[in-house]
Amino acid sequence: MMAVQQGGAADLTVVEQAFNRLRAAARQDAYPLAGRRRDWLAALERGLVHRRDALVQAVDADFGGRLAHETLFAEIFVSLEGLRHARRHLAGWMRPRRRSVPLTLGPGRAWVQPQPVGVVGIIAPWNYPLFLALGPLAGALAAGNRVLLKPSELTPRTTALIADLVAEAVGPDVAAVVSGGPEVGAQFGRLPFDHILFTGSTRVGRLVMKAAAENLTPVTLELGGKSPALVLPDADLTSAATDIAYGKFTNAGQTCVAPDYVLVPRSRVQDFVAALAVAVPGYFPPGQGAGQGFSAMSAVFGAAGRARMADLVAEAKARGAEVRELGPPVPGLVLGPAVVLDPPDDITLQREEIFGPILPIVPYDDVERALDYVRDRPRPLAFYLFGRDRAFIDRALKTIAAGGVVVNDTLIHVAVEDLPFGGIGPSGMGRYHGRDGFDTFSHLKAVFDRKGPRLDRLARPPLKPLHRWLTKLLIGG
Repeated sequence: MMAVQQGGAADLTVVEQAFNRLRAAARQDAYPLAGRRRDWLAALERGLVHRRDALVQAVDADFGGRLAHETLFAEIFVSLEGLRHARRHLAGWMRPRRRSVPLTLGPGRAWVQPQPVGVVGIIAPWNYPLFLALGPLAGALAAGNRVLLKPSELTPRTTALIADLVAEAVGPDVAAVVSGGPEVGAQFGRLPFDHILFTGSTRVGRLVMKAAAENLTPVTLELGGKSPALVLPDADLTSAATDIAYGKFTNAGQTCVAPDYVLVPRSRVQDFVAALAVAVPGYFPPGQGAGQGFSAMSAVFGAAGRARMADLVAEAKARGAEVRELGPPVPGLVLGPAVVLDPPDDITLQREEIFGPILPIVPYDDVERALDYVRDRPRPLAFYLFGRDRAFIDRALKTIAAGGVVVNDTLIHVAVEDLPFGGIGPSGMGRYHGRDGFDTFSHLKAVFDRKGPRLDRLARPPLKPLHRWLTKLLIGG
């Protein structure tokens, strides 16, 4: 792994050297053939399978407690699916895409030629350190690029294994992994990449975009925000509560597309909470894998994250909101997975992304006002809708702006590799996964191949009476 945590001057030089080596390799082999790209993806797949157990242990250690099945399925499995999907469809994605030519400009052929952009920079966060690093890596390599990858410095054990995996699978002329603190991150953002993908907070996303603007580097920003769940009056409460509990409390709520709050008909709030109280212990029973007396849930990451959860709950209680715990304490907290009933709109819990095992429940009396509640807030990364009224669901799908929508479930759209993943507005810009990722990391170059005879020459100077006739024919008047 290149660069160390301190991010000193020598480390910044190493980062720049890695970038320069990748740029030189991209210029030397500007269009890797499909077979070579498949080899890269297959080697990453083999390396990921080979390191499966070590990666599970590393993520667990970095988190101070991460459930093994969450790492296996939410990180390793979905990463493998992304690599396999890209290998299966790569030849089709690479083919020229025919476009039509108007009769007045014929004869000729037009097509779009996908071309690697060059060197892609990927900045990955700590909350899903494998999937959010290897997912975009698969798309960038499938598109034929070289990649400089910076996983989070907050997950050093996992980052070290990712670096070993990448070095063994593809080598430093194809992809390299760098690590380090804020200085390395700042240097990374200032490099003249051909594309940058950043996953993380909106605050840091702005800084990345600002740094990239100096080089006019295109950016894909995968941010977050407050993703709502709306429970319609005709929803099956037991099913909705089961799915929302899974989406909210997986990874202790530290998921960018976790339901951040739930809108529930006022008359059904208590029934919904009762259904959650049954669902949560089913997913996260006490005393299994997390220590006796704690929920079998992944830990809240880091001292700062744990302190923030305590502050959010304390503020909610001080403002008169009811906090109801649904199980024993989460590892690292004195608080169990909890709901906050009817919180004031102006408290931090309702203004900032929670990123923890706390679920506000907002009662509503009119479903149209519930939709307005969502529309009046910044556009979310995900929107979850529970109910049976297909006419209303279809209308909501057309009128609610969100990065992605799931009807009668949560989270699962992220694992559908053929769907684009990305935010809108403050929840991000751009998209990746599957072909959309291939296109994001490609220059879709327009090509027009002229054939003769060329009829458009009749409309070129020198001007003749024929021009007036052509003008009237083509434009009118």
